[in-house]
Amino acid sequence: MDVTEGGVTMTVPETRHGASEGAGDGVFFNPAQELNRDLTVAVLDAWAEAGYGDSGGDGPGTYLDAMCASGVRGVRAANAGWDATCTDIDSDAVDLAAENLDRNGLAGECVRANANAHLHTNYYDVVDLDPFGTAVPFLDAAFNGARELVCVTATDTAPLCGAHFESGVRKYGAVPRNTEFHAEMGVRVLLSACLRTAARYDVAATPVFTHATSHYVRTYLALDSGATRANERIDELGHVDWCRDCYWRDHARGLIADPTDECPNCGTDTVTAGPLYLGATHDRDFVAAVAERVTDAMGEAKKARRLCERLGEERHDPTHYDQHELYGNWGEPAVGMDEFLAALRDAGHPASRSHYGGTTFKTPASVAEIRDAVL
Repeated sequence: MDVTEGGVTMTVPETRHGASEGAGDGVFFNPAQELNRDLTVAVLDAWAEAGYGDSGGDGPGTYLDAMCASGVRGVRAANAGWDATCTDIDSDAVDLAAENLDRNGLAGECVRANANAHLHTNYYDVVDLDPFGTAVPFLDAAFNGARELVCVTATDTAPLCGAHFESGVRKYGAVPRNTEFHAEMGVRVLLSACLRTAARYDVAATPVFTHATSHYVRTYLALDSGATRANERIDELGHVDWCRDCYWRDHARGLIADPTDECPNCGTDTVTAGPLYLGATHDRDFVAAVAERVTDAMGEAKKARRLCERLGEERHDPTHYDQHELYGNWGEPAVGMDEFLAALRDAGHPASRSHYGGTTFKTPASVAEIRDAVL
């Protein structure tokens, strides 16, 4: 079937009736990822035009859609002016990507290749990983083959968030915990794995735009070379202690955990997650640049702008709280979010909404301080 997205028309597999993932019997295509792709184009435009890359704002460079499937990402990148290459191990996917470039009158290269092998012999300004499930098997090659920016989608949120604990430990080399801030747990586990992988090659990977949306995590990592800078990113790794009873938590940087065994708020045994990335998951100035490049032609423009707005105001504290979870734990009726945040601020605690949910917020205040401020 044909779909039109972001100004390009694509041939994609027919969607099975009721298939939420958009998978046909052949090459994979997921219509639910349009927001992800809209934001990718906005990020690429901001990167090329605002001087964030080595080109200094001189325009688009080279872009690799490493597991292209229908080629929708590569085609949209080419339509945005990038010198796009699409690779896939499936020859049908490569043929379909080439067909989709051609029908839109766009130049681009389509190559049947294993992404890992390809990225050890070819180099691009931007490498985009959007595999089915975890991106971990492709991270080493991506940080070897990318010069400026690595884009990563991870759809295996259960291992990332600690719901599938053993799988999360195996894949990400970290201890994830299934907490009430599970979406942010997934973000910080993924970023930890990315930063540690990049550092092995003396590359500093800095997240400039990251979001957890629906069933996936998406991050964009700016690259800088040098052991000193890579060490600085590793210094942003650490651990989070969390109480499953009262939702108290604390964090500390360092690769060696020094857990708090007993919750200082309620006395319950705590659990520890890590190593997690504890630094800022986005750059506010870059988020603003991305927001400016979301266009009305994008099918998910409204959601993209709302996400950018929320990220722009989100504090960088690890980790967020859920207001409804807290009030439920306290056995009290929740108040409106504006009233709730105003009470926190009036008590002297900085606070902001977060993009993880409509009732999520960030503050450096402890659980006890939050309760005292709002009850």
